[in-house]
Amino acid sequence: MSKAFTKEEDQAEDELPSEQRLPASSKNYITPRGWQRLKDELYHLVNRERPEMVQVVNWAASNGDRSENGDYLYGKRRLREIDRRIRFLTKRLEIAEVVDPETREATDQIFFSATVLIRRGDGNEQRLAIVGVDEIDLPRGHISWISPIARALLKAREGDSVLFRGPDGDEDIEVLEVSYRKVE
Repeated sequence: MSKAFTKEEDQAEDELPSEQRLPASSKNYITPRGWQRLKDELYHLVNRERPEMVQVVNWAASNGDRSENGDYLYGKRRLREIDRRIRFLTKRLEIAEVVDPETREATDQIFFSATVLIRRGDGNEQRLAIVGVDEIDLPRGHISWISPIARALLKAREGDSVLFRGPDGDEDIEVLEVSYRKVE
């Protein structure tokens, strides 16, 4: 069937931006804080937002002609978005494997949930926390464990120098400090 004849809502609900897709047959690693944020969002959608939107749709439907009723049409569209997000969050939480950085044994090697202080090739220092794909927050230095820079750093140790092959070319990165603490 031609893509021109498919509705937007007929597309797969799992179509995600590439930074949120998990590699095939990999686990959905997540920190306790990230897991709690997903759980809180799911709770909010199920217990607050969806019931409120159902009331709006019911009210709009009672006003008569639904074909030109903006409140009804918008409400139905918003309900589909909420339901899609609820399905997504439910699936993500089901496959999540929570890794608590505070319970990890002391090591100077970089694994998931590590907070790493690095010196970039230009001499600037940067602190990065290696977190799950659902916890990415670049302004705070939270990078996904499947990102190219995290993959370059994984299994390196304090004092190591790693080669990062980025979009701007190759860069030597020095690992200055590795710690496992609560990711804020």
